[in-house]
Amino acid sequence: MIDPITLSVVRSGLEQICNEMDQHLIRSSMSPIISETNDCAHGIYDPRNGETIAQGAVGLPVFLANMQFAVQSVLAEANASGGFRPGEVWILNEVYRGGTHLNDVNLVAPVFVDGELFALIASTGHWMDIGGNAPGGWNPEATEIHQEGIVIPPVRLWEDGKRNDALVAMIIANVRLPRDMLGDLVAMSSAVQMGERRLRELVDRYSQATLGECLVELVERSERQMRAHIAEIPDGVYAYSDTIDNDGVVDEPLRIAVEVTVAGDSMSIDFSGTSAAARGPLNLAANSTISTCYVALKHIYPDVPINGGTFRPATVHVPAGTVTAAEYPRPVSGYLEVANRVFDVMLGALAQAIPELVPAAPFGTIGVVTVGGVHPETGRYYVGVFPYPGGYGATGSGDGLVNGTPPISMANFVALEASEHRYPLMFEYFALRENSGGAGHFRGGDGTTYKIVPRAPLVISVMGDRHDSVPFGLNGGGPALANELTLELHGEEWIPAMRTKLAKQEIGPGDSLTASSPGGGGHGDPLTRPLELVEQDLNFGYITAESAEEQFGVAIAQRWSVGGHDRFRLDPERSEQLRAARGATALTAGTH
Repeated sequence: MIDPITLSVVRSGLEQICNEMDQHLIRSSMSPIISETNDCAHGIYDPRNGETIAQGAVGLPVFLANMQFAVQSVLAEANASGGFRPGEVWILNEVYRGGTHLNDVNLVAPVFVDGELFALIASTGHWMDIGGNAPGGWNPEATEIHQEGIVIPPVRLWEDGKRNDALVAMIIANVRLPRDMLGDLVAMSSAVQMGERRLRELVDRYSQATLGECLVELVERSERQMRAHIAEIPDGVYAYSDTIDNDGVVDEPLRIAVEVTVAGDSMSIDFSGTSAAARGPLNLAANSTISTCYVALKHIYPDVPINGGTFRPATVHVPAGTVTAAEYPRPVSGYLEVANRVFDVMLGALAQAIPELVPAAPFGTIGVVTVGGVHPETGRYYVGVFPYPGGYGATGSGDGLVNGTPPISMANFVALEASEHRYPLMFEYFALRENSGGAGHFRGGDGTTYKIVPRAPLVISVMGDRHDSVPFGLNGGGPALANELTLELHGEEWIPAMRTKLAKQEIGPGDSLTASSPGGGGHGDPLTRPLELVEQDLNFGYITAESAEEQFGVAIAQRWSVGGHDRFRLDPERSEQLRAARGATALTAGTH
């Protein structure tokens, strides 16, 4: 029987190893998508079944279970070829057997203790370019996986402590940024090696037997904790559906439908009723669909430690041939847009059962803008990647986060100054987008808006969604504003045919691109929002005067300017009258 103190210290030690690997890669990576956006993850895995033992806190949520599937794919390949051997590291990015999209490259290494295989360690890092016919890998017009980049099946990158440089040369020859990608590969390999050393140090401190007992107990405790949460959900069947605007090739909506069945301490999740696989790149491998369901549960129950036991109480059925079960050779570079909608429908279904715990829909799109070309000063290829920040959905107890990273991704927006230094472009502005959050008693967080102006000719691609189908509110809360993408070409404003998807558009000096992300959905009746909070929203610039009057039913008593910014004071009595006339009772406590 492991005592609680030892168990707690070992758990913290395992998580610290993963956190240290995260930071090691972030600080040593060549690419800003890792060093600034933090698009990476690290974990420790059970060598018997590939289940997650621990994962770092900085790693992207979408890798939460996907890395487990990648490790299990490598485990199967290794077992088929004689098993793991000391001094080897495997590499893969193959989507259908554990990847997300081709840019996310995985390294997996065995850890031996006293000649016995003790654990597996994995590193995932997003490579800025992986080949294919669009810089950066996001190509809304792709119709097969080979148009998106080089496919790497599970193969040994290191054997007997020596790197296969011929394999590395072949991979690097197929990308636009060979120097940077080689640097990222070296940094990932170094992170894995450091993780192996730290894990052996932990074994030396507690013994292999004690640590092995702790690993079993930690997984079982997470399973018990998640089952206890699920047991508190009323038994029943909860269904929800939403749509993706289009797949980038065919301008027709794609339906994502889920049915969640709760029975005791178990949950089954079924995506029957989801649209057939898309011709364009908005497809999601089944493993990524399952992983996204786990991310949604982890958002609702953040107290459950991440490991394989966390996922055991939920089974996910993803029918073959659907947009949520991509199979070769379906393209997947827009997988995050599908994953966002899977996340949203999970919230929509569970909100019916546990409304006090579930938020309204977040902004629901990564909206990645990629820029690429040959830099006029260096003569070398460059690729820049800009994932959206946006607003989170409100809950029954508070407003949604303003200008947040994508909930399933958590990727940061690359610093503007660094981007202007690296690439031949400028940001004319980067600002909060007024009124973009859904109205409600608790208001959805606002999204952002920014404008890119090129200093030299470049090629730009965009992979977004949530223009036609906007983030939903809950319990009477309003929806968020739609995603908007506008270009100015040769002095004329232009909106792409697919609204928020654009492939390899050439723009140059005098042109521009403006991207405006959605906010999150609102929660509750906006006519009951306390007046002091509406006044605060006005003065913070979250909403306009027109929105305050129309959506929140308030009357403005005073309006003046300070330093070029409008300031407001509401009229409590008149606001109460207006709200009463619209059938709501105003909450005026604490107003001026």
